[in-house]
Amino acid sequence: QVRLVESGGGLVQAGDSLRLSCAASGRTVSRYAMGWFRQAPGKEREFVAAISWSGGIPYYAESVKGRFTVSKDNAKNTVYLQMNSLKPEDTGVYYCALDRRRLSMQPSSSPDAYEHWGQGTQVSVSS
Repeated sequence: QVRLVESGGGLVQAGDSLRLSCAASGRTVSRYAMGWFRQAPGKEREFVAAISWSGGIPYYAESVKGRFTVSKDNAKNTVYLQMNSLKPEDTGVYYCALDRRRLSMQPSSSPDAYEHWGQGTQVSVSS
């Protein structure tokens, strides 16, 4: 059974940084792309970032490009999201997800491409 567990969320001020982690178990993620999504209260879940199975190809939403960095440590079966220069509009529950496609070189921004999801971690940014 695949399990994804996010950690690292918290309450910070605008301009601060956070690093989210997503540890996978039940499947070796080294052959799968992984993604990060977020959901703010009253809004739909939106794509944040994704990374190819090898970790060599990142993909970002325009709203976070230049501020967030996604990375993958296949040896640790973990994906990370480094978030810098946080803004109040970054507030939400952040979810990591495992792509259903093996060896996908092109990360996807569509939730439909992802088969397994974590329970989420709350990120709150005050102004």
